[in-house]
Amino acid sequence: MKKDDVGDIFQQKTKYHRGNLPSGGLDWTAKPETYKRYPAVPRTPLSPPQAENGTPIWDVLRQRRSQRRFQNAPLQESELSQLLWASQGITQTRQNHGFRTAPSAGALYPVETYVVVNAVEGVEPGIYHYAIENHELEQLKTGDFGNKIAQAALDQGMVAQGNVVFVWTAVFGRSKWKYKQRAYRYVYLDAGHIAANLALAAVALGLGSCQIAALYDEEANALLEVDGIEESTIYMTIVGRP
Repeated sequence: MKKDDVGDIFQQKTKYHRGNLPSGGLDWTAKPETYKRYPAVPRTPLSPPQAENGTPIWDVLRQRRSQRRFQNAPLQESELSQLLWASQGITQTRQNHGFRTAPSAGALYPVETYVVVNAVEGVEPGIYHYAIENHELEQLKTGDFGNKIAQAALDQGMVAQGNVVFVWTAVFGRSKWKYKQRAYRYVYLDAGHIAANLALAAVALGLGSCQIAALYDEEANALLEVDGIEESTIYMTIVGRP
């Protein structure tokens, strides 16, 4: 392998081998915080999500397709609430730990959810962070960021046409605390679980989505004001009325 074959090197260097697993206990005093909080920003409470009597799962799976064209019609706040809960909402709390709709390695939940709101009735256009603990939105910026997030998504114009763009970042330290360098494998798997939940939830609501991994990392990071090292953008999904 060439020294610049980073992906190949990563794959080889993070393999587990029998009899040579990482050793040592966990330093619980150094465990990163599970939740990211923006205490000084405006908050928007979300409608309670529906957890029963939805569209049958087999119908949802059969209908799921990536959608790249959307109507010029806004989402409802209740629909955004349902999508957020389906992707990462808390479904059970045990010993003060909230377990979520999507699985996560070690229940460490390194992935944070941001939403760029273009057209949602009852929610001002802008950039928000999903505060999972209380199922609410933390308002980070107001205004029209549709074109900027589309530019960050490799200039894909369809991104600006969606009602909402979900942008997922990873706080790598949450997983590295336990899994060291292999944590990066798990972080990306976690993001895939979350995006799959969102894609199925969109179908169940009669909406369409498209998942996007092609992005200019630092442009997306700058828009969210994350450092790209400790926390970095890893995935996106656009949602709208197909």
